[in-house]
Amino acid sequence: MHLPSSRLTLRPLVLAAALAFGAFPVVSPAQTTPYVATDGTLLSVSAQAEARRAPDIATLSTGVVTQTADANSAMRANAEQMTKVIAAIKAAGIAERDIQTSGVNLNPQYKYGENQPPTITGYQAQNTVNITVRDIAKLGKIMDALTATGANQINGPTFDIDDAKKGEAYDEARRAAVEKAQTRAQMYAKTLGLKVRRIVSISEGGSFSPPRPMPMMAMARGKEAFDTPIAAGENTLSVNLDVVFELGN
Repeated sequence: MHLPSSRLTLRPLVLAAALAFGAFPVVSPAQTTPYVATDGTLLSVSAQAEARRAPDIATLSTGVVTQTADANSAMRANAEQMTKVIAAIKAAGIAERDIQTSGVNLNPQYKYGENQPPTITGYQAQNTVNITVRDIAKLGKIMDALTATGANQINGPTFDIDDAKKGEAYDEARRAAVEKAQTRAQMYAKTLGLKVRRIVSISEGGSFSPPRPMPMMAMARGKEAFDTPIAAGENTLSVNLDVVFELGN
């Protein structure tokens, strides 16, 4: 059946009027909670919870910096020294998959004089690798072995948690955050003389806070050698939840 054009435009006009007079809720673009048809009250609650774990993985960068009069000899000297460092890394039990070159650089060194153009005085070569240590108890000994075999740059370590254990820790934080949100919703509902009917939506955001790495430069060792002391501490994994509850009688 063919409808008159006036009938076809009725619904858009009604919708426009409803929006203009506030008959329907308007959700701003910044809000993430979708409109849900309900005869109750919507309550948005934010909750945060943490889980702490001792790290079981450490990453650090190490390398060799050499400086000579010409570029070719700088690279050759660097390669010779870096080969010994890589051998020491492997001898310490670090697997191939846990060794990755992060950069090889060659830069001229300049001398600057007043009212004179800079002149090249030599060349500096640098080779750096990132390594993952999966036995933190050996970390200090590994770092000492690196300096003993020619590494003159060490940065780190940064501590992390194995993925499987990290997943368990995040789940622990999630459960605690949900319980916090539910407790808070119950408090609001009781204060308002209402009941919590259901959860309308949950959105999650998480964060990981490892200890900050401290740079370490190679130092000469005395006759009595000691392992470099390492304190791994604990890592904090936190979860932030935004939970929307429906309250009603």
